[in-house]
Amino acid sequence: MSGILLALLLLPLVGSLFVFFWKNNKFSNDVALGFSLAQMLLGFYALAYFNFGPTVNGPLQFEINVPFSYALRSNLHFGIDGLSMVMLILTNILVPLIILSSFNEKRCYSNKFYGLILLMQFGLIGVFTALDGLVFYAFWEITLIPIWFIAGLWGQEDQRLKFTTKFFVFTFVGSLFMLAGLIFVYVHSNSFALMDLYHANLNLTDEVLVFWFIFVAFAVKFPIFPFHNWQADTYTYSPTQGSMLLSGLMAKMAIFGLLRYLLPITPHAIAGTSGGIVLMLCVFTVVFGALIALIQNDSKRIIAYSSLSHIGLIVAGIFASALLTLNGSFTIEGGEGAMIQSFAHGINVVGLFYCADILFKKFKTRDIRKMGGLAKVAPKFAVLFMVILFGSLGVPLTNGFIGEFILIKSVYDYNTILGILSGLTMILAAGYLLRFYGKAMFGTGDESVLSSVKDISGIEFTVLASLTIFVILLGVFPQIIIEMVNSSLKLIYGSLIF
Repeated sequence: MSGILLALLLLPLVGSLFVFFWKNNKFSNDVALGFSLAQMLLGFYALAYFNFGPTVNGPLQFEINVPFSYALRSNLHFGIDGLSMVMLILTNILVPLIILSSFNEKRCYSNKFYGLILLMQFGLIGVFTALDGLVFYAFWEITLIPIWFIAGLWGQEDQRLKFTTKFFVFTFVGSLFMLAGLIFVYVHSNSFALMDLYHANLNLTDEVLVFWFIFVAFAVKFPIFPFHNWQADTYTYSPTQGSMLLSGLMAKMAIFGLLRYLLPITPHAIAGTSGGIVLMLCVFTVVFGALIALIQNDSKRIIAYSSLSHIGLIVAGIFASALLTLNGSFTIEGGEGAMIQSFAHGINVVGLFYCADILFKKFKTRDIRKMGGLAKVAPKFAVLFMVILFGSLGVPLTNGFIGEFILIKSVYDYNTILGILSGLTMILAAGYLLRFYGKAMFGTGDESVLSSVKDISGIEFTVLASLTIFVILLGVFPQIIIEMVNSSLKLIYGSLIF
């Protein structure tokens, strides 16, 4: 079965090279979509053979392990467990929809644009399947290259290079901290192999140092306060597809890395003051992001700060369960909620950015105060936008409900005050998201603009309808993800017990 994993790894790379050097720009989008759809089908094929229960090798399946460097004691080691599978399915669902969302747009060097998206997919698959610290870092850096070009070359306004460069500096410097941390662990272990890193001979001071070095890289990528400074500007000035990739998928790399690497490597540091500090930062991020979103009038900035708030809750839930486990109350609830909400957030935030893009094309502005009345001339768009919005609000029977509920409960179980503050995300989200929807879809609006506006096109309907299916599907059947990640999370949180 390792052939399935090899195909999942290589198909996006082959597709990227093929599209990048495709000479006919006119059909490059179709070719890229074809490769991404093939990758999606391959991902569902792997899911069909995935064993949801424990196996003889624990949670790991579809393993590839090829010697890479005896001197560095590093292998090209890849494998899929429940955590990987959730992230792989999310990636392989979103990439074709992200590509399809750009079909109504005309841009220069479109073959390069689509080639970079597929290269991004290749890097993401590598991050989510790597079982070697050095390989994980290499793929982590690979993802930075395509998104920097996508955001910097095809952004919407003149200042895009300024903000894209800020994003690059933040993430690259953060990555260097992670590399330093991984090397430090490597020196105290037998190799870069994941299990050897888990059992590295580190004292408490070593663990605290490693924790903060690696956490900085993840904190920038989530991001959480105070490492968020790059986020809103980059999301706003990137092309819509760049914003989708950044928020829908790149942020999930850090959540995945947090569970796969940081928690098992540094349990003593988390049990000390480090875990509590991060938890408080995350809860502050939840409230801070939501309050800033409340006063925004730019549609993309509202979504950016909404994403900041929701990601803060995901990370808070992960650390709340870790701290409860370290205090003797073994639980994986926070991890389960984090994985459900990561999948849900990826679907919802991509949908919201696409809705913002559609609104921009119809009203020629991102200022929600200058919109209004669209529901009466675009009813299909109004309904689909509403379903995606409800998912982001965490309305029952949508994908955002169960994960958000579990995460808030996890934080509440650890600390009542922090739990109550985390719960504010649902109230505040209702404020800024319903304001966003109300301004755009209702009210009088400019009749001269509305008279020429039509409902969404077939491509726009296909993208939004596909996303709404997953909003409802996961809302009704969240147990699918819980069962998938259960054995992996038990291993991860079990490793915290010492």
